[in-house]
Amino acid sequence: MIKFEKFTLNNGLKVIVCQDKMSALVNMNILYNVGARDENENKTGFAHLFEHLMFGGSKNIPHYDTVLQNAGGENNAFTNSDFTNYYLTIPKQNLETAFYLESDRMLELNFSKKSLDVQKNVVCEEFRQRYLNQPYGDVSLFLHPLAYKVHPYQWTTIGKNINHIESATLGDVKDFFFKHYAPNNAILVVVGDVTTEKIYKLSEKWFGEIKKRNVPIRSLPEEPEQTEYQELTLDRNVPNDAIFMAYHTCSRLNDNYFVTDLISDILSNGKSSFFNVNLIKGKQLFSGIDAYISGSYHSGLFHIAGTLYPNVNFSQAKEAINIEILKICNGDFTEAILQKVKNKFIANQQFNQINNSDTAMDLAYYEWLGDAEMINSISENYSNITKENIIKVAKQIFRNTNLSCILYKKI
Repeated sequence: MIKFEKFTLNNGLKVIVCQDKMSALVNMNILYNVGARDENENKTGFAHLFEHLMFGGSKNIPHYDTVLQNAGGENNAFTNSDFTNYYLTIPKQNLETAFYLESDRMLELNFSKKSLDVQKNVVCEEFRQRYLNQPYGDVSLFLHPLAYKVHPYQWTTIGKNINHIESATLGDVKDFFFKHYAPNNAILVVVGDVTTEKIYKLSEKWFGEIKKRNVPIRSLPEEPEQTEYQELTLDRNVPNDAIFMAYHTCSRLNDNYFVTDLISDILSNGKSSFFNVNLIKGKQLFSGIDAYISGSYHSGLFHIAGTLYPNVNFSQAKEAINIEILKICNGDFTEAILQKVKNKFIANQQFNQINNSDTAMDLAYYEWLGDAEMINSISENYSNITKENIIKVAKQIFRNTNLSCILYKKI
């Protein structure tokens, strides 16, 4: 059981405090409720660009990393389609430095053409290296728009294409910042040997005077139900043929989310998973194959990604995958298999809660979902899943008309 307290400042900043008297370090996590889904379709990649810009200096602090490192701290960040997350670890005696740094970044960045150009170049280079210049790297650039036709999940966090970042102006990024980076659009979590009283005083001192901003009301188009199979073949200079499949699934807050997650575990999590036993070791059709869910706030995707052995064709690969999927739909698995994946998830969940950084991140995430208290019911949600739940949801997901497929053909 994770115990915590929370309060909200007058400017809308939500703050959560979790005390751990045994730790000499304090973990701070700030989640901003902005992701790639909030971008203009003609100016994509901005949420990810800001992950970089936030480390390029703020209004009163030109070198964020230098100040943090001098205080014995370290930090990182990540962006996805739904939100952007910043986190740091610092010795508890230097905790106020973290408040000083993060509040100044929330107040205003050091907007300059030089800083923007530097970070644009970094992001563009990342785009080239990760998405354009490595085998299968561009799969998401094709699979997302194949699966989504109206929802902004049709582009990835890196953006639709590199030109959107290259053409970003100082005015563009300022506008994006003041729309989304605001106390009333953020969740601050502190975990460590601290008291709620102390964190309240520090929050008021450093964040309290930052004014609310006019955060746009999110109104996104609902993705219509997919009614026909979609496939795209890409001829590429890749080591082997590969297949990438995506089925539409439920939203994150749907009760079926947990069921869908366990289905992916039965198929591919661990040495005894269906894919590993039957498709990699048994039939030796794939050198590697994985199943996982996107975990998106809105209707997400159930992914299956596999690299074929030479002399295995796509028809063989599809048929073999479908056989394993049908086992789930037909209930051709034991209660012991289901209990095993449940136990594995719950064990991992409990292990992760030992790490204060993970706890801080999870508390911010569940508060973003609706209530941080959800962190204490996750294991129960998985424990209560039945074999009948698995069969019912599998039949809903694994329909050919619900599938989008990318085939990488080696040239």
